[in-house]
Amino acid sequence: MPAVAGIYFEFFIFHFKFSEALMALTKQQKQKVLDDLKDKIAKQKAMVLVGITGLKVKDISELRKKLKTSDGNLKVAKKTLIEKAFKEKKLDFNKNDYKEELALTFGFKDEIFPAKAVYEFSQTSPNLKILGGFFEGKFLEAEKVIELAQLPGKEELLARLVGSISSPISNLVNVLQGNIKGLITVLAKAKAE
Repeated sequence: MPAVAGIYFEFFIFHFKFSEALMALTKQQKQKVLDDLKDKIAKQKAMVLVGITGLKVKDISELRKKLKTSDGNLKVAKKTLIEKAFKEKKLDFNKNDYKEELALTFGFKDEIFPAKAVYEFSQTSPNLKILGGFFEGKFLEAEKVIELAQLPGKEELLARLVGSISSPISNLVNVLQGNIKGLITVLAKAKAE
């Protein structure tokens, strides 16, 4: 029997050391995620908080790809880590206000793009829920984020501006061309007579 007890004791010691190593690794992973969150929060121009409960991995990957097209990012993290990162950046957040799994979308160039991308994606995927967002360091409720998402993007506004500036010029050119064509027609008739 003592040999069996020795084996159990060795198994217990191995198991304890292995579990301890896993816990340290888990803490390291959590710290890495927390550092990544803090870095992204510091660099972002806009951030949208979304509920992803019920979303498939394929859907999350698709949304990530869409966000990357305009230098955006999506980060899935535990609420506790999000809360810690927000507190260090002095942003209001209470993890107990949210029942669902959370993800953050970041916009590093365009302030509206993350909201627009998430809103468009939520139209085809009802499991994705916009919960709010941070713009210029202030929290906006989901309704305000959706309103922002429905605004035209930066490029679309610039295209409209260029179009509205060039429109009067092209109209003036058309009027002047019409007068010149009329003058040429009159001169051609006068020469023919």
